[in-house]
Amino acid sequence: MDLAAGIDIGGTKTKLGLVNQSGECVIDMNFRTKEYPNLDDFLDQTIKSVKELIDQYPNKVNLLGIGIGAPNASNTRGTIEYAPNLYWKGIVPLLDKLKQRMDTPMLVTNDANAAALGEMLFGNAKGMHDFVVITLGTGLGSGVVANGSIVYGYDGFAGEYGHFAMMPVDGRVDGLGVVGGLEAYVSATGLKRTIMYLISKYTYESRFRSIAFNDLHGEEITEAAEQGDPIALKAFDYTGEILGKALANFTLFSQPEAYFLVGGLANSGKWIFEPTQKYMDQSLLEMYRGKVKIMASGMAEKNAAISGAAALIWREQA
Repeated sequence: MDLAAGIDIGGTKTKLGLVNQSGECVIDMNFRTKEYPNLDDFLDQTIKSVKELIDQYPNKVNLLGIGIGAPNASNTRGTIEYAPNLYWKGIVPLLDKLKQRMDTPMLVTNDANAAALGEMLFGNAKGMHDFVVITLGTGLGSGVVANGSIVYGYDGFAGEYGHFAMMPVDGRVDGLGVVGGLEAYVSATGLKRTIMYLISKYTYESRFRSIAFNDLHGEEITEAAEQGDPIALKAFDYTGEILGKALANFTLFSQPEAYFLVGGLANSGKWIFEPTQKYMDQSLLEMYRGKVKIMASGMAEKNAAISGAAALIWREQA
């Protein structure tokens, strides 16, 4: 059976799976990235896991290749470069080292680009030629598709919208040290920071006054919004306003048909989608109004990160 392996390297977990031509992850596993601070040990475990998946699958596997999504990855250089949430610092020669361990076609790209490719092949962006995927996890990533192609840039680092300086004066510092960087406001971590900011600004009664920052989780903020907690409601409106205005600015670059919000913060549903759409619509120039949608991912029923990475290989088969 023809299958492609997809690997999603995250700061906390590395997820792996085998994916069929329809984008379905037929078998998967994961391990904790942080348990392998030594790069060679991590790569050994990665290849070992791929081989275990092949051995465990009930049918004979014809492995077409391995696609990898990783933070700060360059598709042209095959490297991970200066990723703030990984142990391995500097420039990591990921593909060169993996190919020493297994002889099969391999491709790597930024994890948000992989998400965009998965959305285009297997999700709600089928048939679209211009769209952007915004990944809202610990940070904010973006995969930009223009004229039917991923925008990679000179050596693979185009479209780093998360580090766009929205508030360059006295703004929050993001994961790469950018003052006022978008991801410091619009991400799972950014939402938590906003909760703490609003608690200090307002005197409303709120459940969050008795919760420490490290004990606060996104699901709890969504639950609080559904129960009418004023700090939670203001936090989502504040976050949606910043994201909506940012998306209006980004529309000037490639005029996408749609923005897809994916990841942990996007799971908040209407609490993030509705204010983002409202503030984006208010901020768009007239020639763009009514033309740009904000949509949920069509990959919700799939293992999106793994399938998106595997899409790197399936695209080559078309």
